[in-house]
Order: sequence, then C-alpha cells, then structure tokens
Amino acid sequence: MKVGVVMGGISSEREVSLATGKEMIANLDGNKYEVIPMDIKHKQDLLEQAKGIDIALLALHGSFGEDGTIQGTLETMGIPYTGCSLLSSSLCMDKDLSKRLLRYEGLHTPDWAVLRSMDDLRDGKTVSSLGYPLVVKPNAGGSSIGVTLVRNEEQLLEAVQTAFSFGEEVLIEEYIHGEEITCSILNGEHLPIISIKPGAEFFDYTSKYEPGESDEQIITFEKETMERILQAAEKSYKAMKCSVYARIDMMLKDDIPYILEVNTLPGMTRTSLLPRSAQAAGISFSGLLDTIIEGSIAVRKG
Repeated sequence: MKVGVVMGGISSEREVSLATGKEMIANLDGNKYEVIPMDIKHKQDLLEQAKGIDIALLALHGSFGEDGTIQGTLETMGIPYTGCSLLSSSLCMDKDLSKRLLRYEGLHTPDWAVLRSMDDLRDGKTVSSLGYPLVVKPNAGGSSIGVTLVRNEEQLLEAVQTAFSFGEEVLIEEYIHGEEITCSILNGEHLPIISIKPGAEFFDYTSKYEPGESDEQIITFEKETMERILQAAEKSYKAMKCSVYARIDMMLKDDIPYILEVNTLPGMTRTSLLPRSAQAAGISFSGLLDTIIEGSIAVRKG
C-alpha cells in the first residue's frame, strides 16, 4: 500500500506539521507500506505529488490542512485520507462555530466573543461582560500560535493585534482557572486521559513542543467526575461529526469539564499528547498509525 505522508503546508503551523510528518514516517511499518513523503509548500503541490498513492496520511495542521480544504481536494481526486471528514474539519477549525454547537448540545465551554476588526473592541461591552483574565486567540488556528493570556486593557490591545496577524477573526475567551486535561478518542474508543501542567501560565507553543516544558501525566478521577469527562468528550466528538480520531481539550473546574476545542488533526510529534495517551493504552506509535490508516479506509469506503 502506497501511503503518502502529507506534511508541511502553508499555514503558521508548518514547522509543527513537518515534525509530525517526520515522526510518522519514522514509525510507519516498512513491511506494510511504501512510504511517500509529501512536503506541501504550495496548494498545487498536492495535485502533483498525490498521483499513485493509495491513501493520504495527513500530518497537516492549520489552514489548508485542518480546515477541510485538503480533505475536499483529496475527495475530488478520489484519494482516501486519514482522520475526520471535510465537514468535521471545517466545523472544528472555526472555534466560534464549534463553541456554538457545543453550547447547543448542552456542553460547558468558556464564554466568548468574536472580533472581526479592531473597531469591535472600542465599545468596551465585549470585555466588560467577560472580565479579566482573558484568553485571546485566532478564531481559526492551532498549536497555541498567536494565543495570549491577558490581564488588563493594555495587554488586550497588543494581544488582539497579534491574533489578527494570524487570521481574519479573533476569539476573546473567558479564562477558566482549573486543571487542563485532554481526552483522545480513537475509532470510537476513549484513550487514557492526560493531565497537563504547563511550566508557563498556560499551555503555550513552547509548553507543547519543547521537552520538559510541561508536566503531562495519565490521570484518573473519581467515578462521577470520570463519567462526566468521558460523556463530554464523546458528545463533543459526535456533535462535531468526528470520525477515526480526535483529541478533545478541556479545563476541569469544580469537577465540571469545560470544552476548549476539538482537534481533528492533533500533533503527532515525539512530545505530542495523542501518541502518549495511546502508549498508555498499550498502543505503540506504529500501531496507532496502523489503526488510523485502517479506520480511515473503512470510513472512506463506507
């Protein structure tokens, strides 16, 4: 089977994607697959490089990778791909829309507001209704790029300007002070929950990708809390129409899980959370990739 590892991309998360792709290539079973690295630097690269592959193993992050664009292109080409569908990818990439759907399903998520220009800040009502501290982030993006925790108006202005440099819309979100956890789902099954204690004020880019910058441990909770967390993860997964695998990030406060976001193409580097969670379930990195490929083929053919 010819597996094209699609990595790189054109978003701000290109370097993370390359790291994910290289780790996938290193762990794909050479006895099962003919591995074809595909470094996408321009949109037309996919059309040229994907010819002849049996499945696209997506190692992309951000726009043109995680937003449904590449999924739609591959569907048009008749090439199966790994992970969530075009629709699910699009929904999860838009944080504002995701949170609206999560709220509709009765799930907890931090209060928020969306800015479409700097003018939206001037009336002051948005911030006063949320209060400080606030989390400011691009509405479409990941890997904590362009994300800032702010505690006053001066910091807010700079943070919003930074976030706008990464996209057309900015999300301002209530900061939930609690325990950050992440729940991965693989082919409908829950993997062990990971607790995240970043060395910085929040789980920023450095905490995510630099070894030793955060303390990440498998964790269990009392029965009622555990059931609440797992139900929230599963409801989020289904509400966002996810398939094959996804990672649901939460903040736990007073035993209530608040959904931060649903990741349809979570990082797969050496320090990433999904492989670590799979390992705790007795699934090697190579086995995880096998499961993702096999599950994706089943979903795409179904």
